[in-house]
Amino acid sequence: MRKKFWLLVVVAVMLVLGGCGKPSKEDVMKKLSNKWNDTKGYELNASMEIKTGAEPRVYDVEVWHTKPEFYKVHVTQSGNEESQMIVRNEEGVFVITPSIGKTYKFQSDWPAQNSQGYLIGTLAEDMKADKTATMEEKEKEYVFETATRNNHKTLLPKQKIHIDKKTLLPNKVTIHDEAGEEKISIKFAKISLGVEHKVADYKVEMDKPKAESDQAESDEEAKEDSAKEETNEETNEETDHQTYYPAVNWEGTTLSDEQIMKTENGQRILMTFSGEKEYIVIQEPATKPMNQLPVSIEGDPVDLGFAVAALTEQSIQWEVNGVAFFVASDTLSKEELLTVANSMTVTESK
Repeated sequence: MRKKFWLLVVVAVMLVLGGCGKPSKEDVMKKLSNKWNDTKGYELNASMEIKTGAEPRVYDVEVWHTKPEFYKVHVTQSGNEESQMIVRNEEGVFVITPSIGKTYKFQSDWPAQNSQGYLIGTLAEDMKADKTATMEEKEKEYVFETATRNNHKTLLPKQKIHIDKKTLLPNKVTIHDEAGEEKISIKFAKISLGVEHKVADYKVEMDKPKAESDQAESDEEAKEDSAKEETNEETNEETDHQTYYPAVNWEGTTLSDEQIMKTENGQRILMTFSGEKEYIVIQEPATKPMNQLPVSIEGDPVDLGFAVAALTEQSIQWEVNGVAFFVASDTLSKEELLTVANSMTVTESK
């Protein structure tokens, strides 16, 4: 009897000690998934720093999400009025650039197949999808290292997701290249779970009220008539003195031809790169649309950080700083098209 008693005591102690041990990766992931995915919606604010260019760029990010598939993401560059918005509603996926009054419409399942570090639901899916994901427990946080699941995954294959132990919410996400160097950092300032927005809040405004629109058109026409010549001169001067070239340096690939063509809006520059990796780059001044109706565009929206691009199997196009870019190739992969887009750098003419 005494032996049985002590055996039971030992078993009980082992069970207690086992229960007090560190939580497993699976236990934490289950709690996180339940907390993040069971919510009917959320709002968040974050700061995103991108270090893939010559100089780091910082962006303010605001996100609304209401289940099942409504999203509104507003990205603004710090110290710059340039901003873009991605909206997913029952009609499709839209990318809006307020500075030029242009809206593109995509038939896309974004963000299902293009995870973003600032969308907490897709972070949870990233952790589930990577069976080799690791978890490190620290004093105040859990740090998950997982594979990324987006169009940058070849260039930026790994991410670290920092989870606050008390709130079980992410406080930071860092995304790394193949060498392990941090290229993108997202710091969450505020996450509010359980916030739902009405369907109308995700509507993309196509037209201004008539009175406002008429007045705006009248004012715009007056401005255009009085400053048309000046604007054209400025556009031509800017285009003449600034040209963007891809900084990517692929062995066996060189710039074989560069043509400049005059257009109504300034100059169109066509570059041809030949060799092992062949592609063309077209750049020209971005034009403002005649109306506010959305323009249908092929491909999936891809966040380059500095702009949202449209990516297909053979091309990528985007607009930034008043310039429209188009890169096309029969031989480059999607990841290589993204490499070219991310490497475009302005160079002063000689």
